[in-house]
Amino acid sequence: MRSHYNTDLDESFVSKEVRLCGWANSYRDHGGVIFIDLRDRSGLIQLVCDPKDSPNAHKIAQSVRSEFVLIARGRVRLRGEGLTNDRLKTGTIEVLVEELIVENESAALPFGINDESVGEELRLKYRFLDLRSPRLYENFALRSKACIAARNSLASMGFLELETPILTKATPEGARDYLVPSRVHPGEFYALPQSPQLFKQLLMCAGFDRYFQIAKCFRDEDLRADRQPEFTQIDVEMSFGTQEDIIAVAESFLKDIFAACGKPIKTPFRQMPYDEAMENYGSDKPDLRFDLKFIDVRDIFERSSNEIFASLARDGQKNRIKALRVPQGDKIFSKRQMQSFEEFVRKFGAQGLAFIQAKEEGPKGPLCKFFSEADLGELTKRCELEVGDVVFFGAGAKKVVLDYMGRFRIFLAQNLQIIDPERLEFLWVVDFPMFERNDDGSYSAMHHPFTMPKNIDEEDLEKISSVAYDVVLNGVELGGGSVRIHKNEIQQKVFKKLGIDGAQQREKFGFLLDALSFGAPPHAGIAIGLDRLIMLVSGASSIREVIAFPKTQRAQCLMTQAPSKASGEALKELGIKLRENLK
Repeated sequence: MRSHYNTDLDESFVSKEVRLCGWANSYRDHGGVIFIDLRDRSGLIQLVCDPKDSPNAHKIAQSVRSEFVLIARGRVRLRGEGLTNDRLKTGTIEVLVEELIVENESAALPFGINDESVGEELRLKYRFLDLRSPRLYENFALRSKACIAARNSLASMGFLELETPILTKATPEGARDYLVPSRVHPGEFYALPQSPQLFKQLLMCAGFDRYFQIAKCFRDEDLRADRQPEFTQIDVEMSFGTQEDIIAVAESFLKDIFAACGKPIKTPFRQMPYDEAMENYGSDKPDLRFDLKFIDVRDIFERSSNEIFASLARDGQKNRIKALRVPQGDKIFSKRQMQSFEEFVRKFGAQGLAFIQAKEEGPKGPLCKFFSEADLGELTKRCELEVGDVVFFGAGAKKVVLDYMGRFRIFLAQNLQIIDPERLEFLWVVDFPMFERNDDGSYSAMHHPFTMPKNIDEEDLEKISSVAYDVVLNGVELGGGSVRIHKNEIQQKVFKKLGIDGAQQREKFGFLLDALSFGAPPHAGIAIGLDRLIMLVSGASSIREVIAFPKTQRAQCLMTQAPSKASGEALKELGIKLRENLK
C-alpha cells in the first residue's frame, strides 16, 4: 500500500509521486486548504489537500479527524518560504495530495496520543493507543536492536540458541511459582519457569557446551517499578567455563548491545567483593555514579562515654557504626532538614540518626560531648572533615544499619542532585555468601541452591561463600550468575544444609541428580534482565515502559481484564473446586 515511510522522504524526492500510509496526528483548515500531519512509525510528514489541485481529496480531508487511518498518494514539494519546521525530520517538505483514502475512522479518543499528563491506569487500559506514542515506539525499537545484537554477539562466540520448556515442574528458586493445572493428569500441576536454570544445566550435561536463550520467566511475587510477574532475560550457559570466562562473555555481548543502542561502553568492568560493597555502600548493588562512601568508626565509638554507643561498638561481630560524610552539607542543609532525615531512616528500622557539623572552631553537635578531644580529632581525621562538612552516623545491628544507611546514601545523593543521569557505571559484585538467614531463623540460598560453594564443609552456614557474581548498572542489578555444582555429592550436601532430605531431593530434583551422576562437565552461566537493561538504556521510569503489554502493580492486565474467573465447566474439567469467600 505504501511506497515509503514518512521519514524516508527528503528534498531529493521533490516532484516525485509517493504513496504513504498512517494515522492522522493532527488536522488544520487554513482558509480552505487543509493540512494533515500524517504519522507512521518513522515520524510525521505534512499532507496538503488543496481544493484547486484535487477537489475530491479536499472533500474527503474535511471529514478527517485525529487517529483516522489514511492512505495518501501525491507529489513531494518544498514548503513555502518561512514555513519550514525544524522540529521535524521532514520539516522542509510536504506532500500535495492527489488521492486520499480514509481506510478506517477512529472513535473519540479517551486521551490524546503523547499526552504525558494521563494517568498510567488509563493508558494501560487502552495500551494499544498508548503504544502509538513515538516515545514508546523508540523504546521498543531499542529493545529490538538489543535483542538482535545479543543474538549476533553470542552466536559469533559459538553459542547455540535453544528453547527450554514453559510447562515444567515446580522447584524452589526463591519466589512463588505460577501453577498450571493439568487436565489429563487430574490433581497434578505444571509450574511456569522462574528461570531456565535446571534445563540449561541439563543441556550442559548433554554436551551442548554453549547455550543461550532470550527466555520468558515467571515469578508470583510482589511487584515494584522494576519487576513484573512475567519478564524476559538473556540466559547464557557454558561448559568448561570459569567465573572469569563468563564475565568476559557477558561484557562482550553487553558491549555489543549498548553499541547497537547508541551508547558505547568500556570494558572490563570494575569488580568488588560482596562484603566490600555491603560495608562501604550498604548494598549488594551499589550506585557508583557518586561517592558518599561509608567510613567505619566503630573503634572510636567504643571509647565514647555514651554506654549505649560503647556497648554496641564492643560487639563488632553483630553490630556496625558507620559514618557518612557529606562535603559542605552544613552549608546545603539546614539544621531542621538534617533533623528531619531521622524520619527517613526510622522507616527502615533505625533508632535514630546522629550528626556532627564541621565548624571553624571544630566539630559541633550533641554527639560531641561523648568524645574526648583526641577522639574528636581522630573522627575529623578519619572522615577527612573540612569546614562546612556534615557527617551522619548510623549505629546498631549490622543488617539493619547497612540497610538504612545504604538507603540514606541514595536519598542524600538525590537531594544533593549529584547523580549524573547520563553516566553508565557498571560493576561486578563477586564472592557472594552461599546462604542467607531468613527472619524465621531458617536459611535459603542467596542465589540458588545450584551455585558452587567454596567451602561446603564449613559448619557455620553464614561463613560459606560461593562462586557467584552479579552485574550492576547505576545501582540496579542487571543480572547474576554463578559457577554451577557439577558433582552429585556436593549438590546433595547443599540440599542437606537447606533442610532438604534425601526423599525430597529425589522427588524434586531426581532428574538433576541423575544427570550429575553421568559425567556432568564443569559449567557456569549468567542471566541478564532484558527489561531492566532496556529501562536503563532508554531512560524509562519503569520496566512497564519497555514491555509491550505489562501488568499493573497488582499483577493485572487492565486491557484484557486478566486474570479473570474461569467457568464452572472449565474448573470441573480440571477437577478444581473453589472454596467460597476465598481471600
